[in-house]
Formats: sequence, structure tokens, C-alpha cells
Amino acid sequence: MPTDTHRQDVIFSLRCARSRGRERSSHFEGSRGFMKKQLALALALAMASSAAAAADGLSYTHVEAGYSVQKIELVTVDEDLDIEDPKAAGGYIAGSVALNDAMHLFGGYRQGSDDIEVSYAGSYLGEVDIDSTQYQIGLGYHHTLSDRVDWTGELSYLRTEIDVEDEEAVEGDDYRASLGLRGDLAANFEGWIKANYTDGDVYDGEFSGTIGALVKFNETWGIVGEAEFGDKNSQFNLGVRASF
Repeated sequence: MPTDTHRQDVIFSLRCARSRGRERSSHFEGSRGFMKKQLALALALAMASSAAAAADGLSYTHVEAGYSVQKIELVTVDEDLDIEDPKAAGGYIAGSVALNDAMHLFGGYRQGSDDIEVSYAGSYLGEVDIDSTQYQIGLGYHHTLSDRVDWTGELSYLRTEIDVEDEEAVEGDDYRASLGLRGDLAANFEGWIKANYTDGDVYDGEFSGTIGALVKFNETWGIVGEAEFGDKNSQFNLGVRASF
């Protein structure tokens, strides 16, 4: 695979060739062959520059915010009592800060609400309002596998609070371990996958999978989406990310 030094050599050679072509342009004014050669050199230079930019690596310093939905599958306590599974929709904010070439801190906050239907023995009883809040903070490790792909590992703490209308809030602390891959799939498209194991008060030894993608408008801004699928808990995010 080409190294960063090799890419820079290619870019330098292309720029020199383009410069020499411009110096000779006065001798070939109006030449179609000259114009085609200059166009080819310009395109090759643009592609080489893009490849060098991609080789700079993935950014682990960013902030994002947007829309979030958290779905929780409730435990059945009475076969006659039918309670709709909450889908707390709202907003979220998350971020990450690179500590060095291999470690990063990350965290997030999400909040949402839902009106869930309750019925007993087939008779509709009404709706109950719930509010869900979750915090997460953790430490991540990343190791470069290639110019475009990193292996990632994470350990994090989660705090979940669910407020039920006219009832005492349900609170819980959980811990999570994650392993995954993150990479540039194209010049402006990044993706990642993770396998998670979460255990504690809310997540009872639950395995889940995370898949996400980032569409980049430029080096800073992009649209980010992520989905986590578990046995009893699922989350979906769609937002805007700024990378630094």
C-alpha cells in the first residue's frame, strides 16, 4: 500500500510537471494537445491530493447533535396488563476528544419522551407520559489497521433515568464494553460497526450491535446516523457532526 511519503512525492512530481507545462505554454499557444495535457495533469493532481488527505487518518475529536429515539422493551408483569413499549423520542448531543494517537475520551447525553398506551384485559385504560434520560462517558482505544481502517475498543459508564407520570422514577447504572471497526469507505463517506456488551441495572447482560455512517460535506461538517440493536433496548440517532 502506498505510504504518505510516496503520495507526497507523486503530488510534487505532478505539480512540477504542471509548472513546466505552463512555462512552455507561450511556445504552444492555442495547441489542443497542450490543453489536454494540462487538463490531465490537473485531474491527476486533484486525485492525488484527495488520496493524501484521506491518508491523514480518522478524526477522534468531534461534536454532534440531533434527533434521537430510544426503544425499551418492557417486562411482562401480568398477562392481562398490556403496556405499550416506550419509544422515547427527543434530542441528543455527543462528542469525543483525542488524548493522543491511540486514546480518546467520549460522552453523550440523550433525552426523550413518549405517551404509552395501557390496557387491561382488552379494555383501554389510557395513556401514561414517560421521560427518558441517559448519560454516557467512556474511554476509547484505536489502532490503525490500514490507511483507511481503525480497530476500536471502548469501556464506558451509562446512567439511565426513566420518569413515569405520577410514579417514582426508575434509575439505573450500567457498564459497557465495545469492540469494532471504523473506516473511510469513500472520500466523503465513513462507516463503523461495533459489538457491545452491557450489564447492570437497566441492561441485564445484554449484547447489542451498533452500525453508523458519516457523510462528509467537507473536512469539518457532515451528517451522521447511528443505530444500535439489542435484545430489549434499541437506539437511533440522526444528526450533524463537526470534526476537528
